[in-house]
Amino acid sequence: MSAPTTERPAPADAAEGAALSTRMRRLWHQFTDGPLYHSYYALAGCVILLTGIGVMMVLSASAVESISDSRSAYSLFAKQAMFGVLGLIVMFGLSLVPTHAYRKAAWPAWIFSVLVSALVFTPLGREVNGNRNWLVLGGQSIQPSEVAKLAMSLALAAVLAAQGRAVEGDWRKAMWPSFLAFAVPTAMVLLGGDAGTAIVFCLIYAAALWFAGAPLRIFAAGGVLAAGAGLLLVIVAPHRLDRITGWLFGDCGATDACWQAEQGLNALATGGWWGVGLGQSRLKYNYVPEAHNDYIFSIIGEELGLVGTMIILVLFVIMVVAMARILTRTRSTFVRITTACITTWIVGQAFVNMGMVTGLLPVIGIPLPFISYGGSALLMTMAAVGVVMSFARVPRTVRVRSAGGSAEAQILDEQEARERGLDPDVREGRPMWRERLTSRAGRGRA
Repeated sequence: MSAPTTERPAPADAAEGAALSTRMRRLWHQFTDGPLYHSYYALAGCVILLTGIGVMMVLSASAVESISDSRSAYSLFAKQAMFGVLGLIVMFGLSLVPTHAYRKAAWPAWIFSVLVSALVFTPLGREVNGNRNWLVLGGQSIQPSEVAKLAMSLALAAVLAAQGRAVEGDWRKAMWPSFLAFAVPTAMVLLGGDAGTAIVFCLIYAAALWFAGAPLRIFAAGGVLAAGAGLLLVIVAPHRLDRITGWLFGDCGATDACWQAEQGLNALATGGWWGVGLGQSRLKYNYVPEAHNDYIFSIIGEELGLVGTMIILVLFVIMVVAMARILTRTRSTFVRITTACITTWIVGQAFVNMGMVTGLLPVIGIPLPFISYGGSALLMTMAAVGVVMSFARVPRTVRVRSAGGSAEAQILDEQEARERGLDPDVREGRPMWRERLTSRAGRGRA
């Protein structure tokens, strides 16, 4: 009789490889099919951390200039902190609004933003650094273009969602009336001289068309038109021409337009790996113009070093991943386009700001979201994140009712049911995070 054979144990490397592969599959499953409450809390956490860092750095970067202007060292800090607290209330409040309410309010919000933007050309308007895009109401200055960013995102999503798949084969349907929702606010900010905000509007519109499935020839033609318009804006404005030539050729002197870019790079280089210490920046002593606003990233690099700037980058990356999960998981066209527009707005603005501070892009004059000083910008950016957070609360599956009242199908979310004109029974498909809370509460009562 032959001796029984025994199986040889698998090599340790193969076992570790299989375990790693299993973990990677689980992570991918969590990203593509895991509960969306992860994204809800990730967005909330990142916004709170970024806003806290921004308020702290506004105090550090603005105190010296405030004192030199015979103001309190805490004047700008107090305003930024006030808007930060108000923004948190607005963000969490908007996260509780039903998704279909945003679609109904899209065009009224757009009309309101256009009317408010038009007020900058009245005696209520004020010019700041050559840009007439500010309103002074009750002693408080606001920037209507920040309201227009969110209103445009909602209006574009509502228009393209109503047209459905028709935009994929006909560029005319893709451009009209969506072009109206884009062109009016953009023309207003350009009349006020704010080319930086116009660039952000272009990014939002491009994202809306891309995720709506518009024909590629629209993007080719749009790229050519954008390049021509950008060249024209540079030629007609001497200060923009000086910035572009200084960025391209590096021919900068102490009094040239690229002084701000040079001092920003000096601040980043001074910080090194760990920085010179919080509040210890030397270049914020009137060397770096707009140190608390457009160039606050350079002060972060000087005081907190490469580690501090990497923390900012990681937080933005986490926000992108959280919004991408919401965007890829929904079958609602309105939710997908709105999330794409807001993501492109925030991430694109952050990329442009960091690019100009590090010298990768010319100085454009775009603030860093959540970090740079600006109450209206901070408030509206946090409101936009609140809108995306509300999408994470949409029930993943709802039972829709046919005209006769019988159950018809299982679909992905409530908003898609409403887009199809069906009657969703939300009680049949509550969000998973709410199911967990209610089940735990029930066990606690038992």
